[in-house]
Amino acid sequence: MKVLLSGDEAVAAAAFDVGVTLGTGYPGTPSTEILEYFEQLGGRAQWAPNEKVALEVGVGVAYAGCRAIVTMKHVGLNVAADPLFTAAYTPVDGALIVISADDPGMASSQNEQDNRRYAVAAGIPMVEPSNSQEAYDFLLQAVEISERWRIPVLYRMTTRVCHAKTLVQRVKLPVTAGQRLGKYEKNAFERSMIPAHARPAHRRLRDKLKQIAAWNESCSLNKLVPGSSELGIITSGVSYQHVREAAPEASILKLGLTYPLPVELLRSFAAGVKRCIVVEEGDPYLVEGARTAGAVVEGKLEQYRFGELNVNRVRRILARDATPEPAPAPGKPPALCPGCGHRTAFTALRNLKAIVAGDIGCYALGVLPPFEAIDASLCMGAAFGVGLGLRHSLPPEQARRVVAVLGDSTFMHSGLTGLAEMIYNPPSTGFVVVILDNGITAMTGFQEHPGTGRCLDHTKTNRIVIEDVVRAMGVKNVYVLDHTADPERFEALVGESMEKSELTVIVARRTCLLATRLINKWEKCELQ
Repeated sequence: MKVLLSGDEAVAAAAFDVGVTLGTGYPGTPSTEILEYFEQLGGRAQWAPNEKVALEVGVGVAYAGCRAIVTMKHVGLNVAADPLFTAAYTPVDGALIVISADDPGMASSQNEQDNRRYAVAAGIPMVEPSNSQEAYDFLLQAVEISERWRIPVLYRMTTRVCHAKTLVQRVKLPVTAGQRLGKYEKNAFERSMIPAHARPAHRRLRDKLKQIAAWNESCSLNKLVPGSSELGIITSGVSYQHVREAAPEASILKLGLTYPLPVELLRSFAAGVKRCIVVEEGDPYLVEGARTAGAVVEGKLEQYRFGELNVNRVRRILARDATPEPAPAPGKPPALCPGCGHRTAFTALRNLKAIVAGDIGCYALGVLPPFEAIDASLCMGAAFGVGLGLRHSLPPEQARRVVAVLGDSTFMHSGLTGLAEMIYNPPSTGFVVVILDNGITAMTGFQEHPGTGRCLDHTKTNRIVIEDVVRAMGVKNVYVLDHTADPERFEALVGESMEKSELTVIVARRTCLLATRLINKWEKCELQ
């Protein structure tokens, strides 16, 4: 029976059907729904404090001979890159699928990096589906690749594939697939990456990639669509869907396993058509790969490197149309919800003329009118580091105005090390930190984190109390208050703290209004 699923849901369904032991990751649009749907199906899923930890847990699962998926958005792979590059050297006994959900056009992200580059840099095979059915089928095949060559696989999706819904036919796999038990087999030589072990491991990795490249020349993940000999198009991912509509007459080579590339297939396809053009979102990754292979291909004009593609843009690419594109229709700018506690915080910071090092979350909207209170927002946890750099460098009268602001989930993700830096290398003017604790990971859809005391399925677990951790790390000036209930006190406290030459941490705690009803329901269920 076919079911209508988003790409995220299709991946989750495939992971469940193939017997994935554990799904772990950090919430981030457009990847969040994968683990949530996996848990709904009955799979074991959990949120990690950050992507690095999630990947390390997934590596351990695969070392035990079981199957793991690790999910994150594209910028999350930057956080997980440290274990990723070395994990490529080490053999896995089970499958390890690292799912990166890229966000062309930055629908909800701070950049639009193209994570296909990570496959090349880390030296791991990469699979790219173009719709929900492929998201399901390719996940099953990614598991086979991972276990056949005992290597992690990068599973790259994009916003449109993640969120668009198409029909999916699930398959019935052996029941035993979901009953795999881990088994530890000692293999320190291949898994303990001291230099003496890593050198031969790198050679083994390159041998694996050669084998996969040869296999990719005829593997079923790639698809040849016969058509006109006048026009040939090389493409992958969601771009294939746009190409089919924009140029139904063209011959098409759709790549599903996009690293290592099938060199001979690229060359022969390009040689068989009069004009061969590569259509892809983001960086000219496939163009560069095809040209390196010796294929004569065209790439898109630079103006089409930015944002998502669609049918009209593909038509313009094929026509080499360099005229300016129509400006998108103006939309309503994002804004903090009415009654949001963050409004109180940014009103106070604006009134105090603070220099605010911000962070990633709902509170990033404090940069917009009417507050215009944030001066910098870079990445998860950067409020601490950027704020410290400003404090260390500015003249004292300006340095005292620097305040770092981040949320509760972000503090758990990567704020702890920044706090350690503050304590270890304190600025002479002191520092002021405001942690906006709204009791949930709000921006991505109310996911739990270690500070909420609830697991991914909202059942009770151990809770890390922010102020307890801060005090345990040696911070003497720690304040906890509901800043919305007493905005005058909050503003006065921040102002007084800016005059001190000591580190002050203010935990401004107010539950997200949109999440309050859900949190009350989850907690009520625990009491029953």
